[in-house]
Amino acid sequence: MARRSSDSPVASGPAARRQAAARRGPDLIRETVLLEGGLRRIAGIDEAGRGPLAGPVVAAAVVLDRDRLPTGLDDSKKLDAAERQRLFAEILASAHVGIASASAVEIDRFNIRGATLIAMRRALHALPETACHVLVDGRDVPPLLRCPGTAVIAGDALSLSIAAASIVAKVTRDRIMRRACRAFAGYGFSRHMGYGTPEHLTAIARLGPTPLHRMSFRPLRADLLDAAE
Repeated sequence: MARRSSDSPVASGPAARRQAAARRGPDLIRETVLLEGGLRRIAGIDEAGRGPLAGPVVAAAVVLDRDRLPTGLDDSKKLDAAERQRLFAEILASAHVGIASASAVEIDRFNIRGATLIAMRRALHALPETACHVLVDGRDVPPLLRCPGTAVIAGDALSLSIAAASIVAKVTRDRIMRRACRAFAGYGFSRHMGYGTPEHLTAIARLGPTPLHRMSFRPLRADLLDAAE
């Protein structure tokens, strides 16, 4: 006999619970637990730009005002450009925000993970008031120095504070790359934002790398090794 849907095995465990929560959208459950424990000023931190071949990695720290939450907050990857722009303005108008970056030179020196943690720490320190606890998207908590933190895997889909930070980081980095497009004509930065698209790879082959390029990343690193041989 065919198994009825109600008899179907249900996935369980932390990963399944995270996936179910992500489908519902981000909320303030984690922030509320910390606030009820006596903490104040809970910040969410996220980054944009780990994967591109060029440009900085940008991090944002956001302490939301629970009485002035922008409508439609969500993981930046689920929003279109117009929604991100609207929410970016509303977040800056209603929340405490810190924004920082780590350059391509720092990425090459410390690797992308190390540079991301540096940018996150800088963003936290850029907040107008010191946070009491930080919710960090991903598996790593940077050496925050000023307060403890909790890593939240897929945090931009689970925590509204992290989702807000993901929007601020994404919009800020996109604006940086659009300015870079004007400074370095021919690379198309405003279209691919530094990612390794065919257009970008063709431009690198034709024009060579700029100071914004991450020379430790393939294929740039491979090209350097080939040239040295």
